[in-house]
Amino acid sequence: MNDRLHHAFASKHNLLNMYYTAGYPGLHDTLPLAKSLVEAGADILEIGMPFSDPLADGPVIQHSSAVALANGMNLPVLFEQLQELRAAVPETPVLLMGYLNPVLQFGVEKFLQKAAEVGVDGLILPDLPLDEYEEQYHALFQQYGLKAVFLITPQTSEERIRRLDALSDAFLYLVSGPGTTGGTTLADLEAQEQYFERIAGMKLKTPRLIGFGIADKAGFDRACSHAEGAIIGSALIRALEDAEDAPATAGRFVRGIKS
Repeated sequence: MNDRLHHAFASKHNLLNMYYTAGYPGLHDTLPLAKSLVEAGADILEIGMPFSDPLADGPVIQHSSAVALANGMNLPVLFEQLQELRAAVPETPVLLMGYLNPVLQFGVEKFLQKAAEVGVDGLILPDLPLDEYEEQYHALFQQYGLKAVFLITPQTSEERIRRLDALSDAFLYLVSGPGTTGGTTLADLEAQEQYFERIAGMKLKTPRLIGFGIADKAGFDRACSHAEGAIIGSALIRALEDAEDAPATAGRFVRGIKS
């Protein structure tokens, strides 16, 4: 099994996980964006699978999903594009992020098999119930060498966090605060600090990346002081909206974060 995720966490600090929506802003931008983001310094890629009802996403990513779907993006098209993924980004960990309904319609095992074939390393499915994952899908994920990434929020109980930590073989996605993706500030920074410190005090075995509301270098640096790295998505999507050259714009965005 190729263990790109473990290698990234073992060999680097202050990891930058860049999210973008497959098929946005143009249908064929998926791989050019991947290549440009990695060349500019992204350590992990999180490719969003557009869905008509993205519950965890704010208006920016919801809009990008709607545009991508209108462009003709769907799972068969995405897997066709990702046939060239490892030629474009040979060593960078790549995750697919999305929702359970399209995966169920595609067929779970068929989906996992296709993801493994094109070189995907793991999946983020926020609406996949944990009990269902353990009972029905954990063994399939292992069979196809795919890692599941679980979300923790300020409301997640210690019991559940411990359970997620024990089950995880990738990283834990630490949601920075309540709400959906795309916020630029947090209403109560003190509460956020207490939340981060509480999680750190639990001495979890699994590394953490912080996401939601991180939009610039200052936010990235702050997140990295509490975890192994951070996830940025909506801010990049906003930058791409009117870009004449999406890959070049994405590269400039990442260099601004990592400079």
